[in-house]
Amino acid sequence: MSAALVADLALERGAARIAAAFDVRPGRPLGLVGPNGAGKSSILGAMAGLVPADGSLRVGPRELMGLPPERRGVGVVFQDLLLFRHLDVRDNVAFAQRLRIGRRRARVRAAELLQLLGLADLADRYPHELSGGQAQRVAVARALAAEPDVLLLDEPMAALDVELRDGLRRELGERLRGLDIPVVVVTHSRRDLEALADDVVVLEAGRVTQRGSLAVLRAAPATPYVSRLVGGRESESL
Repeated sequence: MSAALVADLALERGAARIAAAFDVRPGRPLGLVGPNGAGKSSILGAMAGLVPADGSLRVGPRELMGLPPERRGVGVVFQDLLLFRHLDVRDNVAFAQRLRIGRRRARVRAAELLQLLGLADLADRYPHELSGGQAQRVAVARALAAEPDVLLLDEPMAALDVELRDGLRRELGERLRGLDIPVVVVTHSRRDLEALADDVVVLEAGRVTQRGSLAVLRAAPATPYVSRLVGGRESESL
């Protein structure tokens, strides 16, 4: 089994200070949840090396802080997916490895990942020919093609129509739990947490207010926000 991720990060955003500490085990995706403006995406950016931060970020014994983004081994799936419009699905996924192992081997690896994520029959399609859910899974496959030690997903359901989300949540949750690397899912949706995460860290106003499984949060919510979140008093998200 791959090594766990251990994070203890602090950063400044304007006049606000954001700090979070948590660990993530392979096979147990972590949901980083909180209201808008809580600092979730800033923490994700700090983990990816895109936002300056202090502290520690380790995968097993390897310290990632101080390394540039391309040397961290962190794969990121952003809300807007950033697929290359001029490349088909296979070459979108192969792109990360093409320079390192050559185009032919990269395309073979891409085919394996597409099979893993149930996308093999879409290999020859272009991004404009994909549904929102298909494009989301292609973006995950592309992030995995770089063989990251950690996978980060930023609001993975945000760009999808509401009626598409439930089915994709179930499928994506199964795929994420099958990965042998730590996975962090940034969201503000209870339904995302239920489907995609086994452990939860709640971030409010730049600080962690509660951590544990959803069952732990339901049994003893630490703040009014957590109480609303786990109590289901929401249509889709908070």
